[in-house]
Amino acid sequence: MRTVICGAGISGLALAHRLAAEGGEVVLVERAPGRRPQGYMIDFFGPGLEAVEAMGLLPAFERAAYHYQEGHLVGADGRRRATVLTKSFARGRLLSMMRPDIEAVLAEHLPAEVELRYDTGLTGVTERPDGVSVTLADGTVLDADLLVGADGIHSTVRRLVFGPEERYLRYLGLHTAAFTFDAPDVHAATEHAFRLTDSVDRQMGFYALRDGRVAAFTVHRSAGPALPGDPRAAVRRAYAGLGWVTPRALEQCPPAEEIYYDQVAQIELPRWSSGRVVLLGDAAYAVSLIAGQGASLGIAGAYLLADRLVHVPSIEAAIADFERLWRPVVTERQRNARSLARWFLPATPADLRIRRLMLGLSRVPFVMDRLATLLTGKDVTLDDVLRRAGDHPLGPVSGSVPSTPA
Repeated sequence: MRTVICGAGISGLALAHRLAAEGGEVVLVERAPGRRPQGYMIDFFGPGLEAVEAMGLLPAFERAAYHYQEGHLVGADGRRRATVLTKSFARGRLLSMMRPDIEAVLAEHLPAEVELRYDTGLTGVTERPDGVSVTLADGTVLDADLLVGADGIHSTVRRLVFGPEERYLRYLGLHTAAFTFDAPDVHAATEHAFRLTDSVDRQMGFYALRDGRVAAFTVHRSAGPALPGDPRAAVRRAYAGLGWVTPRALEQCPPAEEIYYDQVAQIELPRWSSGRVVLLGDAAYAVSLIAGQGASLGIAGAYLLADRLVHVPSIEAAIADFERLWRPVVTERQRNARSLARWFLPATPADLRIRRLMLGLSRVPFVMDRLATLLTGKDVTLDDVLRRAGDHPLGPVSGSVPSTPA
């Protein structure tokens, strides 16, 4: 089977790894000229971690991870207002990883057989009963048995095949940004635990990195989803006067092209596929920054899709089975994120005090378990999902990807 995957992000790289490892022919196209350095710190856990372990990549992930034991809510005067244990965010194992580091590990472990093309945009998709033709920006046409759109929340594949983005995007009222900067004084103030400003309607978070830099992420309320023309100016304007170390962070904020800036939103589609075209990861089911599980769901979804293509006789049936098994998990995570928005970024001083109290109780065992459920939703494992498929228990994908469409 020949598969074209659009998007060399987390989901696309994971799927390319699985399909090529099983003998499939994979072409992975990415419009960026290379790996993107922008991105924030991710709490990586759940079904994605299971998938990574089954793929044999867990040691590499652990080497790239950070191990923060706790986080602090910090006031404008720099005083700690509450402490939360990082294990409150998830049941079981958790790795804190920069998004670019996750992509780097996946890219570095791609099978040599994967054809990876950077700086390659996609301009057209022609569906056929037995496959799909993909037109690239340089006029090249690729024929394949399957096209996978793993090209993020602003997916080109989704726009070309399913229609305009506004049909499927649910804006959650927030904008977010992430960047890294050099400031030894801020690094010293944020070592050993992540720090989050205890503030209303806008907040900044800081992580000290092992190379001496600091990773910052921001989130603030915005009336509309339209993105600013100058992300750097927008960040400096939105977070001015926040106090503590934020003036230094804003002073060291890098040029616009080095900043990740986007709206906080979800993608909701009635179907994830059309014939031999299927969407994966944020292109199909972005759960938003609030849910905090986009990377995990992206990798686990890629693992499951590859598994279905191995175990189900036809490509169309495999895609349908993938959606049948995975959609309930994603829908629950999206719903949970929407219910958490009030506490993710408090809108009033009263909500701020309630959040502080909730996090302060996280050291109590039964409260910790309840908080993990509140933050991450029901405890669903990849093993659970694969068992529902009825083919086999969780393990490395076995068998071979069909060489021709059924």
